[in-house]
Amino acid sequence: MAVMNDLRTMKNAAWLGWQMEANWADPFLFATYSIVKPISATLILVFMYMVVTGGNTDNPYFSYMFVGNALYMYVAEVLFGVTWVIHDDREHYMTLKQVYIAPINFYAYILGRSAIKIAITTAGVIITLVFGVLVLGVDIFLDDVDWLLLLGSVVLGMGCICVLGLALGGITFLTARHSIGINEGVAGVFYVMSGIIFPITALPAWAQSISKVLPITYWMDSMRRAVMPDAMAELSTAAATDVTGLGGVSDLYIMVYLAISTAVFFALSLGVFRFADGVARRKGKIDWTTAY
Repeated sequence: MAVMNDLRTMKNAAWLGWQMEANWADPFLFATYSIVKPISATLILVFMYMVVTGGNTDNPYFSYMFVGNALYMYVAEVLFGVTWVIHDDREHYMTLKQVYIAPINFYAYILGRSAIKIAITTAGVIITLVFGVLVLGVDIFLDDVDWLLLLGSVVLGMGCICVLGLALGGITFLTARHSIGINEGVAGVFYVMSGIIFPITALPAWAQSISKVLPITYWMDSMRRAVMPDAMAELSTAAATDVTGLGGVSDLYIMVYLAISTAVFFALSLGVFRFADGVARRKGKIDWTTAY
């Protein structure tokens, strides 16, 4: 019974999230925005890459960069989306107190609201990748995709990002808009340290040690292995070395590492969230607004 109630809460929260995300425009305008936004954001990096390399996009490094940048939308948007739920309900709509005391699972509510952000981001990622394949010649071929690895990577990766967002969501209880800077700072660390646009082997040795601990690094590598296995193999062959930094790590090891990381971060996130929740209750900050 409790599980059914939580699922119902998630469904209704997802519907609410969709209404809040899409109610500012008619369906055609929103669809146009959803297509143009991810492509235009990606083209900025593509033009930078072309200027630096003299327009040399016919190599696996370009595909490596393009796919990583497209997948990074999940890290930025989902991580931000989970924490924004609390800030949005508290600051903009001033309904967090009513939601908080309602007879529902608050975690289920947050995950439901975040689910629509994942769905919209997924549409943006797919649109960006399709554009890259059809227009820019990114090395993704459906016949070569490892669908089993892709499915496992998506499930574990989304789980890890969501639980990280849950921890930051707890911190949001105790902050004003400063939580936005915290989210962007954490996402920025992943952007630089997790091999998003360049292999981690380009980093100093001390930074590589940190990169090989971050779960997002393994998630990015597993996703690239799943959608562009030939390009990843070509990278290592052309350089005759472990150019990505994880060439000697098996797919199974990555999946196990992601599963363990998700479980560990889930426990830590619950701890952080409950601690922040307790402090917010004692100090009366559940419905605290900062008026800006």
